[in-house]
Amino acid sequence: MESQLQREVIRTQVLVLGGGAGGVGAAIAAAREGAQTMIVDRQGFLGGNMTIGLPLLAFLDAQGRQVTRGLPQEIVDRLTLLGGSFGHRECPLHNSTTVIDPSLMKIVIFEKIKQYGVQPLLHCEIIGTNVEDGELKSVLLKGKGREIEVFADVFIDATGDGDVAYMAGASFEKGQYANGETQPPTLMFTVGGFDLERFMDFLGEHPEELRHGSSMKIRPGYTAEFLRASENHVFVGLKNTVSRLRQEGKCPISRDTIIYINLPREGYIALNCIRILNFDGTKVEELSRGEIESHLQILPLIDMLREHIPGFEHIYLSSIAPFLGIRETRRIIGKQMIREEAAVNGIIPDDTIALGSYIIDIHSGSGDSTVIRSLAGPYGITYGATIAKDVKRLMLSGRCISVDPVVFGSSRVMPTCMAVGEGVGIGAALAVKQQIPPEDVDVRIIRQKLREHGAILSLEDVGETSGTTS
Repeated sequence: MESQLQREVIRTQVLVLGGGAGGVGAAIAAAREGAQTMIVDRQGFLGGNMTIGLPLLAFLDAQGRQVTRGLPQEIVDRLTLLGGSFGHRECPLHNSTTVIDPSLMKIVIFEKIKQYGVQPLLHCEIIGTNVEDGELKSVLLKGKGREIEVFADVFIDATGDGDVAYMAGASFEKGQYANGETQPPTLMFTVGGFDLERFMDFLGEHPEELRHGSSMKIRPGYTAEFLRASENHVFVGLKNTVSRLRQEGKCPISRDTIIYINLPREGYIALNCIRILNFDGTKVEELSRGEIESHLQILPLIDMLREHIPGFEHIYLSSIAPFLGIRETRRIIGKQMIREEAAVNGIIPDDTIALGSYIIDIHSGSGDSTVIRSLAGPYGITYGATIAKDVKRLMLSGRCISVDPVVFGSSRVMPTCMAVGEGVGIGAALAVKQQIPPEDVDVRIIRQKLREHGAILSLEDVGETSGTTS
């Protein structure tokens, strides 16, 4: 019997593939500049990891200065107006925390793409690319019994995993240089019934549960009093309790601490505790294994917390994220690469399109530890790090941009990904308008337009302004 699969051909000027923070930033910015823009995602919503309960980290740097603004700040401002965020708050561990309501985030992103005229194509998988003489011509999508071939002037890979670049034959790196390990994924889930005050009382009586090992060197001030002072916080701790319970065979997770995000809804927290080891997020077999193993850890973890941690006695499962939160897979090689030395030394080149400032945060892919290094100040992410080195007309946004594995531990956070995306989207729109390759766009014009929308690109832009605290 002949296949009923139908193929159609459509065209747009800018095609953004992947609807996470990097993709949303790129699509909105490109459409805002007047380019006909389409965004593709396999889910029925946009926002990626911004919709699963994670906080937005490091709008502020280690000195409390706001280093990310522009479109990411526009999103947070709208969330705050809706009661879905408390704004930014300095944090000794994460530089800053911005907790958000994940459901409201979905709505805000749909508002923004409608406002700026982005055309969404949801419920679609990317299944192929058409490359001629090293130039990406089209991307093949599949959804609901249809194959759709999309031609574009500029393509932006914001898949996180660099799927489009990989299919197009781009060179890439994966994992840490020393051992090839990739950081493990997590499955976020939300519980209700959490007694914050009771847990804070427990921490006040047991301050040792907020201390970290030598691999997690943090600034002073991460105390029970700090956490109690604001709902806008992320808790990382219980190392002693988790270690003891693991030795007793009562802990179902492969990590050394408990992490929760206090959501802007009383009694609700999002738990970022599950860790799947020796994992490769570029393989469907591994994704399948990860989903099953993660889900089967949730109820035992809830039981453990109920039984052993004050404040958790009455928690109940509220929701589970619709997909694994993938920390690390491919990093695509770009025209430039941001390396450890530049980040550690706070180098901000003249072609910077976004600042990164988050701590270097590397979760072990084979054990329970996490390595954290603070950065003294922000570093620059350059335009050349967002242009694929060996596939023409292909740009990069989000966590698959061209950075080394150490810088990746910092650049992968969502505000940075969205800020990078804003610059990429402007660059793509200018390339379309001027009918030139993306790498030939004058970065000075991109930077000018970014600044017009409130973006921060240098220490002079940062000034002495600190972020909003709560």
